[in-house]
Amino acid sequence: MVKKLIGRKLKSSRLKRDKTIQELAEMSRVSSNMISRIERGLTIPSVEILMKLAEALGLSLSYFVEEAEKGGTVIFTPSGQGEPIFFFEDKHQINSLTQGLRDPGFSVFVDTLEPFCDSGQGGMVHTGEEFAMVLEGALEFVIDGEMYQLDKGDSIGFKASLPHSWKNNHDRQAKILWIVSPPPNV
Repeated sequence: MVKKLIGRKLKSSRLKRDKTIQELAEMSRVSSNMISRIERGLTIPSVEILMKLAEALGLSLSYFVEEAEKGGTVIFTPSGQGEPIFFFEDKHQINSLTQGLRDPGFSVFVDTLEPFCDSGQGGMVHTGEEFAMVLEGALEFVIDGEMYQLDKGDSIGFKASLPHSWKNNHDRQAKILWIVSPPPNV
């Protein structure tokens, strides 16, 4: 059980950072063979090895050995509910639909945007992928310099490494369903 838990967490953390086993081996000074064996649940690493891996990935040692006290393998969210996780000047509110899911590979949010709310100056760039679907209202996206107008029911998916921004150009509220992978730290 412990071997598999540590292995799953190590592999998930490595993949979320877009690192190969070899890259992690170079960063941590732990052999690629050992990392592979840990990820496959074939061995329990020493505390010293686990500390090297945790430091290379920017994680705490306890991340690998503790099972989440909160969190489960199934999260049910009734309609209109969700865990509020972000508010900005009464213009932008994000509710998570997957908060509490143990070791997720993605996050799902409903984003409520007031009229003329936008993502700010410049384009955002980060690792992973994003998917957005307009549930109510409309939203303008600019992705890698190209503009997309999304109306109710329209969706868009893209690599988050492309510069991107959005804006609610209308005088009515917009609701957007977001799926983000890997999940952001919120």
